[in-house]
Amino acid sequence: MPITRSKKRGLIRNARGRGATARSSDQEVMLHLSRSQIFKDYERAFSEALGLPLNIRAHDSWSPSHHGKTDHDSFAAILARFNQARAACLRAQTDASQESASTTRTVTWFAGLSESAVPVYVGDHILGFLETGEVMLKSPTKKHFASITRQLRAWGYKTDWKQLERAYFRSCVLSPVRYRAMLRLLSLFARHLSILSNQLVVRRENDESTNMTRARQFIEDHQAEPLSLGRIAQVANISRHYFCKMFKKATGINFTDYLSRVRVEKSKALLLNPNSRISEAAFACGFQSMTNFNREFKRIVGRSPTQFREALPKLRRSV
Repeated sequence: MPITRSKKRGLIRNARGRGATARSSDQEVMLHLSRSQIFKDYERAFSEALGLPLNIRAHDSWSPSHHGKTDHDSFAAILARFNQARAACLRAQTDASQESASTTRTVTWFAGLSESAVPVYVGDHILGFLETGEVMLKSPTKKHFASITRQLRAWGYKTDWKQLERAYFRSCVLSPVRYRAMLRLLSLFARHLSILSNQLVVRRENDESTNMTRARQFIEDHQAEPLSLGRIAQVANISRHYFCKMFKKATGINFTDYLSRVRVEKSKALLLNPNSRISEAAFACGFQSMTNFNREFKRIVGRSPTQFREALPKLRRSV
């Protein structure tokens, strides 16, 4: 059967929704990692030992000069004040951390500064990257500095050239051998963070499963009562906003639609009793008006409560 245009749009919206949920989940895990004590301790030890900045970021966020964690008078920090130089830095970060790249990548950008990105995984996909850089793999030279200043002047920039020169010649320089050793160290730490991220995801999913199970059971037990989103979120012990997101993720529908479906299913059981009135079934299941009951019943079942009841004897005879 061919897919209609409206159905296709619906599939695209659902796919986008799942993608947005996944991105949001990744960002939450990455935020937790960046604030964790283990990352803070490692970042401090790494910076003190090598004199290099260390940053952790999601694969869809960018940060020139590693959020300013380096010395403001450093060569990289001065270059970052210039738009074209900063753009070159961001392009280098992008190239070094392509999502398709499953291994550590190093890219050398404008002025001979190198950036490296080490992937951090959650499950089988890349969660984000450990980044370091603003380092030279070759010793600075007068000739190279002259070519840098020519380019900056061609871009129309004016700066304290003496300060820039001093910063250039005191840039951090690592031999290729030492730099590769440093990246192996980062790879080990990235594996550790990947293990931690998987533990966070499993723990959160278990917590969400428990919260959602509690919420759904409460709805089943109290569906005849007036139930608000705030009340159910309180039962689940989470905020209204987070409850809405997690409830839809767990059930595939929003809270209001889920509650209506629970009540309609209960009313169908009550309508099997020929001695009960339709209005009694409606109010016993928590509907506050017959208009609302009839509308929701027909939307979910495909026929009105009266039509549903009239079809019952025929169904019984056909069994």
